[in-house]
Order: sequence, then C-alpha cells, then structure tokens
Amino acid sequence: MTIRETIERMQKETLSEYATLDQNSRGREREEQQCDIRPVFQRDRDRILHSKSFRRLKNKTQVFLSPLGDHYRTRMSHTLEVSQNARTIAKALRMNEDLTEAIALGHDLGHTPFGHCGERVLNELCEGGFIHSEQSVRVVERLEQDGRGLNLTWEVRDGMKNHQTDTMPHTPEGQIVRLSDKIAYINSDVDDAIRARIIAEEDIPAEIRNTLGSNVKTRLDRIVHDVITESMASPDIRMSEEISQAIFDLREWLFENVYTNPEAKGEEKKAARLVRELFEYYVRHYNEMPDMYTSMISYEEEPVDRVVCDYISGMTDSYACQKFNEIFIPLSWDGEF
Repeated sequence: MTIRETIERMQKETLSEYATLDQNSRGREREEQQCDIRPVFQRDRDRILHSKSFRRLKNKTQVFLSPLGDHYRTRMSHTLEVSQNARTIAKALRMNEDLTEAIALGHDLGHTPFGHCGERVLNELCEGGFIHSEQSVRVVERLEQDGRGLNLTWEVRDGMKNHQTDTMPHTPEGQIVRLSDKIAYINSDVDDAIRARIIAEEDIPAEIRNTLGSNVKTRLDRIVHDVITESMASPDIRMSEEISQAIFDLREWLFENVYTNPEAKGEEKKAARLVRELFEYYVRHYNEMPDMYTSMISYEEEPVDRVVCDYISGMTDSYACQKFNEIFIPLSWDGEF
C-alpha cells in the first residue's frame, strides 16, 4: 500500500461523513497517473502554491491602491488569511483540509490589478463581461503553464468558481472558503481602514460591535466560532442569523465609509482610466502582447477582447503602470551632442 493510499484510508476513517474524500474526486479534465505520496487535493494545493499567478498576488491591490505601508493587505495576504480561516473551520468540522486550502489559495488567482476597480472596468469593456471568480478558473484551466493549465480536480475548480456570495459550491469545503473569504475581507478591511485613519473603531455602529465584538481579534474569533457551532453535524456550512445580519450591516457600513470614501479611493479614477486605456490599446494592437496571447487569437481563434482581458487581468499593479508608461508616456531624450 502506498503512502497516498494510507492517507486516503485514514481520511475515510477519521473525517466527517459529509467531508469530500480524495478518493471520491470527480477527477481532472486530463487523466493523470496518481502520485504515490500525495492525494489529489494536496497535489492541487501544491500546484496553485507554485504557480506564477499565485506569486503575482503579492503585488495586486486588496482595498488600498499600491499602499506604501508594509502592513496593509495585498491580494496575497488576503488569500493567506482566507486559507487560515478556512483551515481552522475545516479542521474543527473534520472536513478535508487539503481541498479547503487548495480552493482558498486559488480563489482569487483571476483578480485584476487595482482590485475591484480593475474588475469593474474589464466587466464593462469585455463582451460577455468579466468576473474574477470565473477568471480564476480560466487561469488554472487555460492560462497557467504557458497555456497548458494546472489540470486541477473538479472539486477545486468548483470551489474557486463559486466562492462569491451569489453562488454556492457543491462541496462543504467550498462552502467553508466562501464564508471564510467574507470573514477575512470584512475584518481586514476594518483593520486596514483604522490603520489608515479613515475610520476609528468607535465609528462602527454600537449594535454591530455589540454583536461581533469591539476589535478585529474578537470579531474574527466570534464569527469563526459561530460558523463551527452552526455547521456541526451538517452538510451545509452556515452562520447564525444574528451573526450573518451583523456582518451584512458591517459590510454596508464599510461601503458608505471606506469603499466609497474619497480619501481611501481617490486614486481609483486614475486606475480605471489606466486599465481602460490599456484594454483599448491592446485590442487595436494585440500583436504586441506576449506570444502565448497572440497565438490564442491567431491560431485558436479566441475573441480578441477576451484574450486582452486575460493579459491585463494577470498584470500586477506595478506591471500595469509600467506598460502604461511604455505605451503612453514619452521617454526623455538621451542623445549625445
């Protein structure tokens, strides 16, 4: 018996009856020989962790555009916080931690530079729209490994695609990530906004603080405990109505006081223009994109606007600025006289 088979047997004996077992996976689009050490979801986690798209998350905006302070969240640190929250919940509920972590690490791979600002612009410009959760799946199916993709299992891709609140993953592990994403960004956005002195803890309405807690640590602990308590011995991952409503109210308050705050979002108009200008330029000059993207258009007959979205959404904040400068900002004359 291989190490992988031993691990699979242990899963069957120790995990919840509702957990998704590696040996029951629906499999990959392209069949592969099994690893003798790692079950399929662990292999998926490792593939995501070692991918270029994952590394680029460290230079993509979470809420504050290109923050100068070292302690503000980026898309990378957000992803790691989602993963940590999700694994805590999965362990307590005896769900599959490897599947949970793979989904968490991959859920934002398709996010644009400049956060949701960049996503809104591409959604307006691209025929058929642009949604970062769907792009995350396209990254691992179509774009990574020079167009070969990562060939991940169905369960991981399903969790990545359905991690937003208007859709529902088919596995409890995916449902854990779906809630963990919300838990992470609600708490970290408050923390970053306080650090930036956009808000103070005391500004948050008293009824919200009374329900969730009066600091980031307490809120995180209370929400995670609530999810675990409410989801025990159940195939559905959920929160109590009281906690869920308080989180909704906090999110609405953040929209009014942080997400649309001119002090925090004053640079977004510039970022939106930058993304728009890059999109319009590359639609007209798509041959200037790297070979992988031009071949998708020339030989595989993919729509130009979709491939341009692939290229731009994969950019980091700094690389998008660099390409904009190369295209639209004249260089200083350095000739000799």
